[in-house]
Order: sequence, then C-alpha cells, then structure tokens
Amino acid sequence: MKYHESTIVVRYAETDQMGIVYHANYLVWMEIGRTEFLESIGLRYFDMEQEGYISPVLDVHLSYKQAMKYGQTAVVKTWIKSYDGFRVVYGYEIRQQDGEQLHITGETEHIAVRKDDFKPVSMRRTFPKWHEAYLEAMK
Repeated sequence: MKYHESTIVVRYAETDQMGIVYHANYLVWMEIGRTEFLESIGLRYFDMEQEGYISPVLDVHLSYKQAMKYGQTAVVKTWIKSYDGFRVVYGYEIRQQDGEQLHITGETEHIAVRKDDFKPVSMRRTFPKWHEAYLEAMK
C-alpha cells in the first residue's frame, strides 16, 4: 500500500489563545495530505476540475488523541483506505515529527461529480487513469 507523508509546522494563526491547534485546522492539514498524496501518484485535482468535474467530501471522521501545539511539527500520513470504482476513502494519521505521539486519526470519503450539475460519475469510466492509479496505490 502506498503512503505519503506531508510535513506541516504548526503556525501561530492555527492555534487558540492557549497555543493549541484549533480542531478545524486538522481538516485543512488532511486536505494538504490528500492533495500531495494524489500528486505523488501522478494525479492532480486541478486536472479533474479543468475537465469540468470536482470531488466533494461526502463524509469526515476524526478522532482526536492529543492536541498539537504552536511550534510543533506535524506529519500527515495519507493513503487510500478503500475504493470501489465510484467512492474513495482516504485514511490519515497526524503525528509529531518524531513519530512518537499520535495526535489525530481520520478519514474522508469522496466521489467525483460534474461541476455544472453535481451529478455523480464513475471514476472507473470517466477517469480511467485515476482508477488505475488508485488500484495501484492500494496494492
């Protein structure tokens, strides 16, 4: 199975008055991880959008293990947890850079839709390159 790790230094603007990362920022970090993961397997959301399609989030699950703080460095590990030719679920772990402390686990579920009417499309038929890359990344 293919994994990608993205490194993020916790910025002051991402924290509250206590220096703790505001919970919604983990979703932004997961999006960074997902985008970089796709690029690591030769895919770009930009190309999908240029063809008139987008890939909205259908569902999000997060489990908060321990807060991250200003000045720490996070590593977002991203992979494809499941894919059925239509829906894709990405898995995530967010740890401190030293890998010792697990802070967040999560997943996001996506489909591809036409940008103009949000009608879902089959990844297998509409984006065969994506389909093959997903299957290869899951080996």
